[in-house]
Amino acid sequence: MSEPCDLSAAEARRLIGARKLSPTELLESSLARIEKTNTTFNAIVAMDAEAARKAAKATEAKLAKGEDIGILGGLPIGVKDLQATAGLRTTKGSLLFKDTVPTQDELGVANVRKAGGVILAKTNTPEFGAGANTRNRVYGATGNPFDPEKTCAGSSGGSAVALALGQVALATGSDLGGSLRTPAGFCGVVGFRPSPGVVPSVERAASLFPFSVNGPMGRTVEDTHLLLMGQIGRDARDPFNSDDNKALPARLVPADIGRMRVAISTDLGCAPIDKDIARIFEARANIVASAFRDSAVATPDFGPAHDTFEVHRCVYFAASHRERYEKMRDQLDRNVIDNVERAMKMSLADVSAAHVAQTQLYNRFIAFFKDYDVLVCPAASVSPFPHKQLFVEEMNGEKMPTYMRWLAITYAPTLALCCGAVLPCGVDHLGMPFGIQVLGPNGADKKVLEVALALEEVLASNPETKRPIPKI
Repeated sequence: MSEPCDLSAAEARRLIGARKLSPTELLESSLARIEKTNTTFNAIVAMDAEAARKAAKATEAKLAKGEDIGILGGLPIGVKDLQATAGLRTTKGSLLFKDTVPTQDELGVANVRKAGGVILAKTNTPEFGAGANTRNRVYGATGNPFDPEKTCAGSSGGSAVALALGQVALATGSDLGGSLRTPAGFCGVVGFRPSPGVVPSVERAASLFPFSVNGPMGRTVEDTHLLLMGQIGRDARDPFNSDDNKALPARLVPADIGRMRVAISTDLGCAPIDKDIARIFEARANIVASAFRDSAVATPDFGPAHDTFEVHRCVYFAASHRERYEKMRDQLDRNVIDNVERAMKMSLADVSAAHVAQTQLYNRFIAFFKDYDVLVCPAASVSPFPHKQLFVEEMNGEKMPTYMRWLAITYAPTLALCCGAVLPCGVDHLGMPFGIQVLGPNGADKKVLEVALALEEVLASNPETKRPIPKI
């Protein structure tokens, strides 16, 4: 692959600024790639090419006048279909919104547009982002860029696939229990889950629910950070958002990981992991560990993570979808119905116990990082599976008790309000992308990103761990 759409977003932006690549040329390359690949993979589900062309030409006009085009100036952006985009169909993957065309952008999209991003397309997601398999009754399933019959995970699966295929330069995602991180791992791209409030969110039904965050996805750490800079902003309507975002650097510098200590865990002490994935991670962990001053096999104590996460997730779904469930149940998919029905069976005692357990977990997680700079673990517990299979039902001969249990490797850190980057780390035993998480405590976004940038260089230099590229 050697088309303009295959350039990293950061390199494309540098070339645009130097007048060596026009925004229109980059956009047309992206459109050609979408035409060539999207029928097979179904990552892009709505698009306004003419509006994007007008935006690209407007960027060129600003360049000609010597005006500021913004940090994302001229870059084609994919937006997860959970986020409202002015004039561009936004379905949330639900039959309830299948014909909805918003009149204004969601806050995060508005910030990206203000930063010069060319909003090109919407990327597929499961209904309301529920579940880690990107398929819905509006658009169907999105295939993995390395095997279209397998899942790209979810719920930011369309964004991950669009990036891996070069359909867009950057793409937005969101993450509750791993909705951004798992697709990045399954598709061989980079994703970053920021600390709550870093990317302001004013769309939550319950504003004090901190576990769901919006974040950036890219093909490299530098690209992902570039989109993050376009997404951040100050908005008092998000109670977790503050002026602390100013501490994030405009330009990343690789951390000196040769002076740092890393904790390495195969299963975080609580997550089911396929035996082949565990074996691969433990072998790759030796490569990771060798780049740091010191390493240890260690994990925070996540306590009753499964029950705690299920209660908090059900509170979120009850707050967001109970009225829809009561009035329009027949138009909802299985995962939303399942979560709301589970919520209806819970008591105030269950909710209060989950809050106590989460607070204790959070404090233990913070204390853990007094001894370690970052924690590294797998990005996913299994290899990508057929997208006809809604979720992982069994692992290592053991039946999974809920449709979410296979995601414990990502939802346990969510309970700690972590920030975390997913990095491509070669391929697994089936030749599918394999990824790792680089995790830090709440507020450690700068450190995690700079460690990820340094570790990306280490992994890229080794044929066994470099980022896999799909065959177009």
